[in-house]
Amino acid sequence: MKKHRKQADIQSKATNEVIARTPEAAEPTAAPPKSRARLALEVFLVFLKIGAFTFGGGYAMIALIEREIAENKKYVTKSDILDIVAVAESTPGPIAINMATFVGYRTAGVLGSFAATLGVVLPSFCIIFALSFVLRQFQDVEQVKWAFYGIRAAVLALIIKGWVSMAKACPKSAFSLVVAIVSFVCAVVFDKVFHFSVLWIIAAAALCGLVYSVVREKTAKGAKK
Repeated sequence: MKKHRKQADIQSKATNEVIARTPEAAEPTAAPPKSRARLALEVFLVFLKIGAFTFGGGYAMIALIEREIAENKKYVTKSDILDIVAVAESTPGPIAINMATFVGYRTAGVLGSFAATLGVVLPSFCIIFALSFVLRQFQDVEQVKWAFYGIRAAVLALIIKGWVSMAKACPKSAFSLVVAIVSFVCAVVFDKVFHFSVLWIIAAAALCGLVYSVVREKTAKGAKK
């Protein structure tokens, strides 16, 4: 009996060692990757939420877009937000729609860009379509006016939050600070006095950044030699 027990113990130990060595038992199988259609649906729902609960236009949406796609869903990094905003601002169309199209394409290709764009536009379209029937009846009501005043204050807070988030993610250097200050002054002064297009300021800032990077790279190579 003792010999049989010893043999059984030896066999059970050997079996446990074999099971422990197999990769299937040692590591759990990874979750299967999401299909492109499922990712597109997920992107659509994310931007549907952003479009439904953000007032004040594209700049007010930046803070919520950053939180949803960079912090919660991890579609892009926080540093990517600056590039996305720059591209969306430099191309024709509303900044929120351009950002949605860009993020959707990076996440799920052409289908994702269509889904994200539809998601961010659909709530506004439905709300404006519904308000068009009743706005004339309620636009002179005092309570409605005060409600819009409150919405404007909240929109200003969202815009400031988006600006602070982008300022934190922006590279900290004297060059970046000078470009930001000069661009702000030019946008304010030229727009009020000369009706200067902001696109020229963006193009000039891009050219300055390109020249600065080339000069900096050549200086670094010369210092190494």
